[in-house]
Amino acid sequence: MSLSEQEKQLIEHSIERVAEVAGDPAPHVYARLFAQAPEMEALFVLDTDGNARGHMLSESLDCIFDFLGPRAYAPVLIQSELTNHEGFGVPPRIFATFFNVTMETFRDLLGAEWTTETDAAWGALLGELDAVVAAQAAKYGMAVV
Repeated sequence: MSLSEQEKQLIEHSIERVAEVAGDPAPHVYARLFAQAPEMEALFVLDTDGNARGHMLSESLDCIFDFLGPRAYAPVLIQSELTNHEGFGVPPRIFATFFNVTMETFRDLLGAEWTTETDAAWGALLGELDAVVAAQAAKYGMAVV
């Protein structure tokens, strides 16, 4: 299943609005991630300036934008990052939740601007991303549970 043009536009608009409303959303995204998976915070002990976190969020947003467009590299990037993150001790289940954590954070940052249509569009996107994550993990014998 592919996202409709309207869904793609709603997602793109919500990402753009988050940047306008909150500036850099990385601190908010990672605060939520660490609240949901506190064991992950220790992996960022050397990231004292937040640059690694910012870079990782940027990569995930690039992946989303590719997913909304040509889908030229998103599945390969997901597979590569699953493997990289496993090497850092990040289980595939945590990796798989990052897109959802991003959406939840963006929803909170936009507050009343977040519509039911935006929520449905993100839901469709997350469903497709979850399927790609699960398929890529399965290729390499990783379980996403």
